[in-house]
Amino acid sequence: MKLLNYTSRYFVIILLFIIFIWAAFFYYNMLDEIYDSMDDSLENQKGLVLQKVKDNPEILQKKQFEDGYYTIQKLARKPKKLGKDEYRDTLMFMQNEEDYEPVRLLETSFSQAGNYYKLKLITSMVEEDDLVEELLYSIIALYLGLILSILILNNFFLKNTWKPFYSLLEKLKNFSIESEQKITLEDTKIEEFALLNKNIENLLYKSQESYQQQKHFIENASHELQTPIAISINKLELLLEKNNLKADQIETFSSVLQNLERLKRLNKSLLLLTKIENNQFIEEEDINLNLLLKELLEDFLDFSTYKEVELELIQQENLTARMNKDLAIILFTNLIQNAIKHGKIGTQIEIIIHKESVMIKNESDHTIPLDVDKIFSRFYKETALQNSTGLGLSIAQAIAKKYGFTVTYTYKDLHCFKVNFQQT
Repeated sequence: MKLLNYTSRYFVIILLFIIFIWAAFFYYNMLDEIYDSMDDSLENQKGLVLQKVKDNPEILQKKQFEDGYYTIQKLARKPKKLGKDEYRDTLMFMQNEEDYEPVRLLETSFSQAGNYYKLKLITSMVEEDDLVEELLYSIIALYLGLILSILILNNFFLKNTWKPFYSLLEKLKNFSIESEQKITLEDTKIEEFALLNKNIENLLYKSQESYQQQKHFIENASHELQTPIAISINKLELLLEKNNLKADQIETFSSVLQNLERLKRLNKSLLLLTKIENNQFIEEEDINLNLLLKELLEDFLDFSTYKEVELELIQQENLTARMNKDLAIILFTNLIQNAIKHGKIGTQIEIIIHKESVMIKNESDHTIPLDVDKIFSRFYKETALQNSTGLGLSIAQAIAKKYGFTVTYTYKDLHCFKVNFQQT
């Protein structure tokens, strides 16, 4: 959910709630004022009627509203609430309207010459109802106007205000640290966004500079290591070719030579792993994995024959993946080589191509499942093979991760490595 939409939505909801509460309060407050005004008018009329009663006792005989706004009814006994005023709304038939209309009624009691009377006074509510109705419509119109104003403010002014922020997000989305091209952010008069842009530019510049320095260091260090290692290997091979060495000397030099060869492979593997993680393999293409695996199995034929295992390619589907071809070769080379190295003599290694995955199954002398949490870790080796660097499966996983693929391991009678090409 976008920040602008998220904040604006809650802002609008809260503001509309406040406006609704205010409108309701205003409406009921105005309604209360109207009733107070009518009640004050009725109270004033009551005083005038009581004054008339004192001046003209004949008024005590007025029992109907036909020719006035009040009636007087004689009571048989003293009322419990003598002199207390009671107000209420009611309906009364109006001759001129020929219909029942709402009225406000005041009912009270008084005493006159030792007798007790009930007095009822009315005032029409027609005009007040019209006023309340007009007031309600006005409040609704104001409420809708405020909602429309908020929507206009949100859609135009706020979006324009947040435009530099979304421009920054879009450029960050397309930014690549491997590229030497600098990011250019648009100018803005909003102080907070201008400060954000400045800090982002500084951060990206330092990140690019650090990345390039690390990249050059790794490349130079690897190159510098390869040269003395290659020289040392060549010299040891020359020494071993001489016939004047004793048996123990030959054994010692052979051991040193093996370690140097392992160091050479380790250096190459670490350099490759670093390049993969730094996304230095940019070129991509659609690769026919059926054809690629067929070619790889032909290359591994001598090695598998030497290890006395058989390679079988089972093509259930045609599978194509978009990735760097060199990395695709390294991925499956490491997995197939791992299966051959650990394969049991006289058994078969199956490479099965499914619609969205490739499975490599082999039988091994190691008949218990491998540690899934450690098997893809760097330098982890389940068996103590001297010529193993412990980086083959780590490299395979790094390549898969680069493209959103997955490499998983399972064991059920056979060790099985599965490369799933459905992107996660």
